[in-house]
Amino acid sequence: MAETTSARVRRWLDERAITSIRIEATNLDGTFVGKSISPKKFLSGLETGFPFADVVFGNDLGNFPQFGFAFPEWRGDLLDIFLRPDLATLIEWEPGKASVIGDFWTKTGDPVSVCPRNLLRKVERQAADEGYSVKAAIEIEATVFEESVHEARRKGYKDLTPLGGSAGGAYVHAKSGDWWQFLDRVQKRLVEVGLEWEAWNDEAAVGQIEINVAVADIVTTADNWARTRQVLREVANELGRSVTFMAKWSDAWGQASHLNISLANEDGNAFFAENGPSDVMRNFIGGVVQTMPGATSLALPFLTSYRRQIPLEGPPTTVTWGIDNKTTAVRAVTRHPKYSRIEYRTPGADSNAYLVAAAVLGAGLFGVVNGIEPPAPFVGMAWCNPSGTEALPHTITRAADALAADKALAEVLGQEFVDYWIGTRRWEWLAFHTMGGGDPDCGITDWELNRYFELV
Repeated sequence: MAETTSARVRRWLDERAITSIRIEATNLDGTFVGKSISPKKFLSGLETGFPFADVVFGNDLGNFPQFGFAFPEWRGDLLDIFLRPDLATLIEWEPGKASVIGDFWTKTGDPVSVCPRNLLRKVERQAADEGYSVKAAIEIEATVFEESVHEARRKGYKDLTPLGGSAGGAYVHAKSGDWWQFLDRVQKRLVEVGLEWEAWNDEAAVGQIEINVAVADIVTTADNWARTRQVLREVANELGRSVTFMAKWSDAWGQASHLNISLANEDGNAFFAENGPSDVMRNFIGGVVQTMPGATSLALPFLTSYRRQIPLEGPPTTVTWGIDNKTTAVRAVTRHPKYSRIEYRTPGADSNAYLVAAAVLGAGLFGVVNGIEPPAPFVGMAWCNPSGTEALPHTITRAADALAADKALAEVLGQEFVDYWIGTRRWEWLAFHTMGGGDPDCGITDWELNRYFELV
């Protein structure tokens, strides 16, 4: 008789002497959420899932209910939704503790339309229906500080000391031992839990690091993004440091989270052609460029996200694409059967990778299916709005307006999700202006630091 799923999981837990399982997901703002449960409870809910109040998607980062709009299952009466574990993600996180990522479903067995992982899985299935598998990789940027998170809180997240010296650089090995100790510990933890990484280095700003999550299928890549950020936070706590993924934690340089993505079919990399972008790649870019203003709302989700949109400081600022052009929003890497891909360069480090990946993949597929031709690739520097270019939305509300006007993104992501997301972004703007946000024109505010430093 074949071993049942429950029996197989029980044996897996027993063999590793697991005493608790952390069930995990992200909310819309990208915060890793969940709870720890006993092995007995875990085994009892493998198929039904585990109940959570729907405030998982109903509260903002300040823990206030976002009233005035709703997704269908959330009307403010706190119904339960259910986190179903994806057993393909079950891993031993540390001795005695397991970790599993899941998706949210309703009590009646429907996927919650605003669950980020559900959304990405849905778009990935659309790609499979069109005959494509999807590969992706992601770059994580963060800033690490000498102070513990407790000390950072006491200081209001200001006047902190970036780890590794007071001068920013890139690829510099001349770092103090505490910097190497932190990243060596991060690397060790990634290997222990089986999270594949490709490279890490210091980045351009003081205390800033970059970790490259390895290429995998697009859902696994988003899972690894969430878990790698959790590793960074846990190692920071172990060593008495603090870390933030804010797009900008000071008025100095910001930080990003570039997404690399390609399609493959039975012939191999569908983006590859001998003389440049294949037809599939060109149409994929056509869809991505057409929806770029609206997708900016997902790539730059908070008020602070837009503070890094400064020409010549690194982030793309125009609706452009180019061949190997890092000043454009989409960099096309071409002419190699292994490496042909697009690099979507708009997302801030504070964006939710599940949502960005769903939007980019969905828009690209829309372009492939509908044969959308992109504009000519931009040649030269795309910053500072050169002639013939359109600027990306430069505020959270302008990006929300662009998303509201985008019919293609509504089609690929679902109108329920789009309407709810726009409501949350307009709520964020309202919260800033009514809950003590301060003067938006006077640099990073205390309100932003207190709201975003630890949670985005």
